[in-house]
Amino acid sequence: MTAVPVEDLRAVLGTVADLIDGVGPGEWNNPTPCPEWEVRDLVNHMVLGHRLFTGILRGEATVAPGALDPAAADLLSDDPAASYRAAAEGLLLAFGQPGVLEQDFHVPVGRVPGFAAVHLRAVEELAHGWDLAQATDQQPRFPDAVVERQLEFTRDKLADVPPDQSPFAPPQPVPEHSPPLDRLAALLGRATRPDR
Repeated sequence: MTAVPVEDLRAVLGTVADLIDGVGPGEWNNPTPCPEWEVRDLVNHMVLGHRLFTGILRGEATVAPGALDPAAADLLSDDPAASYRAAAEGLLLAFGQPGVLEQDFHVPVGRVPGFAAVHLRAVEELAHGWDLAQATDQQPRFPDAVVERQLEFTRDKLADVPPDQSPFAPPQPVPEHSPPLDRLAALLGRATRPDR
């Protein structure tokens, strides 16, 4: 089994961590493209996601209603970037366990093999990285090749997710020549702007 999905996830997590480092002191309460979430809520949601998946992969947690709701628990310290990096490292270690990519796990969208769970985390972080960049006027630096692989995975698998379990809004229109990240964001329900 190839390690490329885990390496792609590592690259995505590193870029998101850099975006979090770039959040200014006065930007944590900025609105985001995610309705009802400010920047701090969004980052907390991502940390909750890492911690939940880490627990699931280690057999120490199960999916529970509201588990990813940032109002349920604040896992960010006075240094949100450090909290994010620690949770991301824990997730990567969990995905690095022998045999994890071949096992099946019950995650928020249903039962999936570990191989698909890696992609799900990468796609989630790409989408929320895009959200964070929009909210804080940053330019995300995700490698295009990584985004293209996640875009292909998402196109193939999104139809398999039951509508009532999809964490994403319906796809939005986007010009075909748009960068891969904008095409992925639009596929996942984000309204992209051609001038960005």
